[in-house]
Amino acid sequence: MQFEPSPANTVGVEWELQLLDPESLDLIDGIMPLMEFFPSATYVKPEFIQSCVELTSCISENSDAAVKHLQESLQTTLQRCNELEMSACGAGTHPFCRRLALITPLPRYRVMAKESGYLAHRQITFSTHVHVGMASGDQAILVMSRLIPALSAFIALSANSPFWRGHATGHVAYRHRILAAAPNYGLPPRFDDWQVFDEFLSAARRAKMIQHFKDIHWDIRPHPDFGTLELRVMDSASDLHTVHGLVAFGRCLILRLAEASAEEVSEVLPGGLPYWIEKQNRFRAGMRGLDAEYVVNKNGVHRPLRDVIHDLFEFCQPIAADINETQGLQIARELLDGLPAYQQQLDAYNSDHSARSVVRVLQQSLVNMAAR
Repeated sequence: MQFEPSPANTVGVEWELQLLDPESLDLIDGIMPLMEFFPSATYVKPEFIQSCVELTSCISENSDAAVKHLQESLQTTLQRCNELEMSACGAGTHPFCRRLALITPLPRYRVMAKESGYLAHRQITFSTHVHVGMASGDQAILVMSRLIPALSAFIALSANSPFWRGHATGHVAYRHRILAAAPNYGLPPRFDDWQVFDEFLSAARRAKMIQHFKDIHWDIRPHPDFGTLELRVMDSASDLHTVHGLVAFGRCLILRLAEASAEEVSEVLPGGLPYWIEKQNRFRAGMRGLDAEYVVNKNGVHRPLRDVIHDLFEFCQPIAADINETQGLQIARELLDGLPAYQQQLDAYNSDHSARSVVRVLQQSLVNMAAR
């Protein structure tokens, strides 16, 4: 498979939102009537389950431009939802929905559902994806490998799914536990270069593991058609301000890792960690969020994940002005210092022990941001 390079440093965003019944605040299978308003499906799209709508930005020069474009789509989408007597919110999971998902009847999704069985109907999750333009397939593979130790930072900063089926799960990003049941999710393997990755794709097809590279749902993956590296590990954000910070941080770090020497990278991210440590760090971030401890070597030495994220911000600072992300990176810093999204959900629940109250807060956050 050929990697089609994209314009240098461009960024694009995919933001999955939950469709809601405005009365019950439960999920509603509303994507089919909603898509009748968007027949071209360029920036408002269906996803795997019918209770999800995906907003995508245009190819943008920085996070600010991408978010401005998303806001236009959000305003239109919420207006159309209102006309259909629906509402929407953003979070990695719905706080209390108990029923199984209805799959969107598109050819690829039908095949996925058939091959996944019951698991397909349990995957009621919502995420935020960031695409960053890469100069070559080799560059995308290099940055993907370098980014693996930083995945915990993105999980913790974006964590927004503490509830599942009406229960406080004890995890701040429970979405990852749901997806862990299916193949081709989670940490990616490391590849030496694009050729080795392409050989993997060919072997995976022959083994009937996948039919298309899109069947690989790793936390990070190269996207050869778009010419991007796609960061997929983050929960769906509740508002555009959070989206802005996450996109800016993702873009800064990916582009910084693309240009940095191996020595510079080793100063902020541990290299050569055993798989069990990488998996443990990922799990800890999903359970404890910004309060997690991050294991830095095979001897078990650890440090606060907050400190790791702070160091990554400092690592990104030299490139931020050059790529017009100074404001966006500052917003990302505010996410680290402010009240986390998962804690906002937990606080809403603790106020009256109602999962519906959580959805009301999520719903209002989205509406308020769209109106700005």
